[in-house]
Amino acid sequence: MNMENFISGYPGCEFQIREALAEVVGTSKSEFFFDKFLQYFFEDKDAAFFKSSGLNCIRLPFNYRHFEDDMNPRVLKSEGFKHLDRVIDLCAQHGIYTILDLHTAPGGQNTDWHSDAGTHMANFWLHKDFQDRTLWLWKELSKHYINNKWIAGYNPLNEPTDPSHTRVVEFYDRLYSAIREIDSEHIIFFDGNTFASDFSHFGDIHKKWANTAYSIHDYSVFGFPASPEDYVGSDDQKRRLRRSYEKKREWMDQRGLCVWNGEWGPVYARTQYEGSATDSINERRYEVLKDQLSIYNKDRLSWTIWLYKDIGFQGMIYVAQETPYMTLLKDFLAKKQRLAVDAWGSDDSHVRHVYQPLIDHITKEIPLENQKVYPYPVWKLSDRVGRLSRNILVAEYLVKEWAEHFRGKTEEELDHIAKSFKFENCVHRSGLNKILAENAKLEK
Repeated sequence: MNMENFISGYPGCEFQIREALAEVVGTSKSEFFFDKFLQYFFEDKDAAFFKSSGLNCIRLPFNYRHFEDDMNPRVLKSEGFKHLDRVIDLCAQHGIYTILDLHTAPGGQNTDWHSDAGTHMANFWLHKDFQDRTLWLWKELSKHYINNKWIAGYNPLNEPTDPSHTRVVEFYDRLYSAIREIDSEHIIFFDGNTFASDFSHFGDIHKKWANTAYSIHDYSVFGFPASPEDYVGSDDQKRRLRRSYEKKREWMDQRGLCVWNGEWGPVYARTQYEGSATDSINERRYEVLKDQLSIYNKDRLSWTIWLYKDIGFQGMIYVAQETPYMTLLKDFLAKKQRLAVDAWGSDDSHVRHVYQPLIDHITKEIPLENQKVYPYPVWKLSDRVGRLSRNILVAEYLVKEWAEHFRGKTEEELDHIAKSFKFENCVHRSGLNKILAENAKLEK
């Protein structure tokens, strides 16, 4: 319920492609397609497979736009509960707990595409009304789910990037009070600042919060195309894996607090892009995965992997190449890959020569200290140029091109395309799933 470009294959942000598809096929057909997409994305067979892997908890990300319109704020859209309720209930039937993750908040709570704001500015931290609307929404969610025992808890704000480092703590305190006025039973999982990595400004605020855990997102650079070196599992590389993880949870460890790893996992090579190197790349990524799991097991750390299903980059299962959706968008997806318009795990080797002069220009003209703009060092200069130029600017020009693939499609054809995301039309990433299943046996 919070689509992302590398997961679903579109360019830019979710609100952009929803608007573009409505322009091309009409509002009714557009809403029909996205409703069917959500239905097929997670059904009973998905829950059964997930449970068969020995896993018992899924983090469910959703976009605030399912429950509220920007032009009609604080008016609850009851239809927003349709798919969320459906998946929560499906998971419960298979003995799977769920954690509700507000992945996208009004105004955008972080600087990345997945906050669905279409900008690199996290305006959520600059306008109090965005924050107030989020408090309102969590009150509505708490009312709706207060007695649901299969919901493990609420993850009320995904990956905040508050440049002041203090407004996030102040907001969490207000958010805690708003939820606890209604629901004292469900755990609240608070992400750290700067993409769930930094709790350094939280001080002793935890003393006011009962039944609360703290969420890190533990991605390793070794699991991505931009890795500084091939991962071989050396003592030094394992030390760096551990140190990165320990830094994120340092504040909690100093105070004896509960830590949860809400997101982690490598991305994987794809034969259509990496060719004969695919298997060797992925074997190295699996080694990263196993060594991270070894760390987590030693610390008895609970986690939810990112992610379950996509079109082939990171999911436990992914849409097969011969499906109608992948066939329809085959050439477009290849173009999108070549232009590196998705930020997540992108390979910019084909277009680096285009952007390097701009990076060089800024490096020459701007003093080094002034180049360290938040969220530095998570975003270095090259990352910022990539986000603004490729992932926002160029991606924006590809939105209409993506939508045009659906022009003239009937509802029957749109349904057929959406069915590409059904469990039976997906490929299993057997290497990843075997590791997770074997690890689950160790944990019993």
